[in-house]
Amino acid sequence: MGRQRTQAVTLSDVARRAGVSVATASKALNDRAQVAAATRQRVLQAASELSFHPNALARGLIVGRTRTIGLLTDELGGRFSIPILLGAENALGNEQMSVLLCDARGDAIRRQHYIRTLLARRVDGFIVLGDSNDLRPSLTREIPVPVVYVYGESTDPGDFSLLADDEGGARLAVEHLVALGRRRIAHVTGPHGYRAARDRASVMRAVLAEHGLSLAGTDPLFGEWSQRWGRHAARMLLSAEPEIDAIFCGNDQIATGVSQTLLDLGRRIPDDVAIVGYDNWEDFATDCRPPLTTVDLNLEQLGATAVTHLFAALDGTPSSGVVRQPCRLVVRESTVPTTVPQPRPPA
Repeated sequence: MGRQRTQAVTLSDVARRAGVSVATASKALNDRAQVAAATRQRVLQAASELSFHPNALARGLIVGRTRTIGLLTDELGGRFSIPILLGAENALGNEQMSVLLCDARGDAIRRQHYIRTLLARRVDGFIVLGDSNDLRPSLTREIPVPVVYVYGESTDPGDFSLLADDEGGARLAVEHLVALGRRRIAHVTGPHGYRAARDRASVMRAVLAEHGLSLAGTDPLFGEWSQRWGRHAARMLLSAEPEIDAIFCGNDQIATGVSQTLLDLGRRIPDDVAIVGYDNWEDFATDCRPPLTTVDLNLEQLGATAVTHLFAALDGTPSSGVVRQPCRLVVRESTVPTTVPQPRPPA
């Protein structure tokens, strides 16, 4: 004889063991408020004893949700996307939600296709991920479910956008250098077309002015987000301003290039010139000589926070406007030298 198939445990089985109706068992398992605490506990105990696992699809149809979220990005392979997505995916997984990820690659036609595809899959909501912490066109009118924008500010003030606090991060970096006694501080950053680069440069001037200081080199040096630009900019700076004692860089790639040139020119880091980077990109920050003090954007937390706001919107309490998540300063040897232990005197 063939082996008999094990019959799946049903909600009716749980209700029968708990001594309640099927409707009451369903309410208890779905954490509805109409069920007394003792009854709920009895149903949960019965479900545990029977190893009952609710059918997620059936539950979703009952409550009008599929427990899936659409994640729409424009640059999946970018430096900032993956950590944010990891933070969002982890938060969604903790709530037993599924994720459908689509990469539009900056193409408007592809983006519209993915929006239609995700809506056809009946996702409960969208997280729209930007690639530059800058303004981006709102998509909300095309999407009839809650939408949260992260690392990109929607052009519609009625939308909810969650950004990294570029101004706050720049303030942390410059305040750190000033506190170390640096007085001739220069700034090398990326393209002027990036709002993040402009905001950080503006805040840097403001913080220096608060301390009675001015920017070394008169103006920020805008260029590329690259080591090559960092190397070139460092030579320009030292040629024009040999007394520079600190450089705040727009990202860790630039800072690594600056560091290479300073060492090539015989400058000691941080003794002669202190360096602060931005992003805490560990491939650069920890491998730099010496390791970089840098600003961490807390990208995984940014993704998790976006999920929290999306859940609130799904529960009927949506947010609007712009929230900027604080950054943190990670101090390494490029600004504060490692203390070398002194040998103990002989006994």
